[in-house]
Amino acid sequence: MTKFNFFSFLIFNFALFISGCASFDAGSNLQRGRYALLRGDSKLALGHFQRTSEIDPNYYYRIGPMKEGVWTYVGRAHYAGGDNKSAQKALEQARKVHPDDSFAPLYLGLALSKDGDRQRAAKELQAGLTGLNDWLEYINRNSADKAYWDPGSNIRSGIKQELARIDSKEINWPELIAGVERVGTELESEADEVAKEKRREARDSGKNDGKGD
Repeated sequence: MTKFNFFSFLIFNFALFISGCASFDAGSNLQRGRYALLRGDSKLALGHFQRTSEIDPNYYYRIGPMKEGVWTYVGRAHYAGGDNKSAQKALEQARKVHPDDSFAPLYLGLALSKDGDRQRAAKELQAGLTGLNDWLEYINRNSADKAYWDPGSNIRSGIKQELARIDSKEINWPELIAGVERVGTELESEADEVAKEKRREARDSGKNDGKGD
């Protein structure tokens, strides 16, 4: 190997190392932010999510066959902290970066509803709820993970209930907002429960394999 090629090889591998470290740092911050958000600490969550967006503005958390982008999490933290204008800005960015992230229109609709733009809010909420329902139905029909995700159809029932509220003549906005917030939180918690269950089954499988040696 020539000196030039060796030098290029070192630079390439160093770049890969730095990229891997950045990705790990982004993922770690996002997870810490998620845990803080689920605990109700929106300020701490926002700090972690903003750090993730600085490391990698395109970063996303994989939830089954779907993704939830970092800008959605930034918007969710702003929304949870009562800053609906900042939430809307972040969630609009989320839709541009990851158009297939159904959490983005869901929380954009919530932020708009709190800000008084109810007509647009209803459309965004409907888009977000429909996207999440389609995703859960896809898992139930096509994925080997269907035993993990919403096995009792409770989340899907909640989604259908909120879609029915949107379609009603007179929308009860306090009930709709509370119901949609519940759907978002339940799905986020479900993602962690699925991950825990899979890790537990993998450990159990490893123990059983070891007994046969």
